[in-house]
Amino acid sequence: MVDYSHFSSGRSSRPFAVILGVNEVASAIAVHLDRSGWSAALSRDSNPPVYRRGMSFHDALFGDRAMIAAISGERAETGLEVLAAVSRPDCVAVTTLGLLDLLVLRQLDLVIDARLQPFALRPDLRNLARLTIGVGPGFDDKLNCDVAVPLGQPAPVKLAGGATEDSAAGSKNFVFAHRRGSWRTAVDLGSRAFRGFVVGHVGGEPLAAAADGILIGIVRDGTEVVEGDVLAEVDPRTRQAAWTGMDATGRLTAKAVMRALQKNAAPAPKRSAVIVQEAR
Repeated sequence: MVDYSHFSSGRSSRPFAVILGVNEVASAIAVHLDRSGWSAALSRDSNPPVYRRGMSFHDALFGDRAMIAAISGERAETGLEVLAAVSRPDCVAVTTLGLLDLLVLRQLDLVIDARLQPFALRPDLRNLARLTIGVGPGFDDKLNCDVAVPLGQPAPVKLAGGATEDSAAGSKNFVFAHRRGSWRTAVDLGSRAFRGFVVGHVGGEPLAAAADGILIGIVRDGTEVVEGDVLAEVDPRTRQAAWTGMDATGRLTAKAVMRALQKNAAPAPKRSAVIVQEAR
């Protein structure tokens, strides 16, 4: 491994956070960290694929514009590029480098696992940074992280007719992969979809929306997927549908992470080859 510890940036005095995941929740956390004076790098994990791309920094990996709340995501292919990106104001690094590669850049003040992998075993993050936070189900501050933060759940909002906003959101339609293969689509985020409208194909199999609405999520064309992956999301609330910015779950989770940072003093960093291997 190349040692980048000699590299210093204009913001090297800012605490440095590595966020595992580039989904909408991980991206909202990165925005809140940057606003609070942190440098942040997001590490991509292809499992599961990101479908709410307009609410995440994911597409920066492909050279596309990715901006949330005036914070830009910048693609970084090497350790030096990561450090250069986080040295710029209002910018977070987005990289395919894994945690092992990022550990050697400089002292990690914070590691957050926000990959939200439903079926994966949770790694033991403890001692990889001054403070480690696990987001979502499967994390326990007695087993695998210093602080476990649940996903934020927005309160229901009363709508006309006695319905609630969360029940309307619960009727959103998800399109799932039925097999392993390459996902192919020519449909853009924000497009109008109708029941039976084919939004893409996996292995030649057409996959269609089951309801009318707006596509607020769709996996990038050419992504390799497995059975059960979410490929697209249709919101039937056409006027209220949003596919950019931060959603309520991401915002609430990010605020919970910031509260956890305020309440928890960072422990002294300790590393071991075993722990690093588990977090790969």
